[in-house]
Amino acid sequence: MNKKEIIWREILHQTIENKKIDFTQKELAQKYGYSLSTTFNALKIPQGSGAVRKSGRGFKVEDKEKFLYLWATMRRFKKDIIYQTNVSEGAREIEAEMPPGVIFGCFSAYSKKYKSAPADYDKVYVYADGKTLEELKIRFPKKEGYVNLTILSADPFLGSFGKITPDVQTFADLWNLSEWYAKDFLNALKEKIL
Repeated sequence: MNKKEIIWREILHQTIENKKIDFTQKELAQKYGYSLSTTFNALKIPQGSGAVRKSGRGFKVEDKEKFLYLWATMRRFKKDIIYQTNVSEGAREIEAEMPPGVIFGCFSAYSKKYKSAPADYDKVYVYADGKTLEELKIRFPKKEGYVNLTILSADPFLGSFGKITPDVQTFADLWNLSEWYAKDFLNALKEKIL
């Protein structure tokens, strides 16, 4: 993910999970070690759409749903894919064999957080850093066929959210999937977070 998306994820996570709507550019820049200009530029698109309103040194989230859909639409999920393979087991078995360093995304993130699944799913998406990727390649060697395991590159801050992607990222990622059951997960997640 790029810096803009990392900032958007933080704002949306704070807004939806913690009901925080007032922010300063400085606090975001300091939290991530970014320049104020990076934070300023990240706000241009949401501000232009009316999702956020800037005032003085701070800004306020005016429409969290619009902001979430904006990110979901602009998210370039496929650019984060670093490894894919076919695994002869089902999704639950694949999840059970994951090493400790992975962060579950998409269907697995929803299923693990909410202890249910709005539809059956047969694909697993996880985020990993370079070290964990090597272990995943050993556990799940490259094999031709139906791709049911996808590994994505974890940004350096993703781990601070725990072992599953935060709901706002799960939503943005699900939005970008073409599996028929992704819509069932999206609708269920929307009910929970909006």
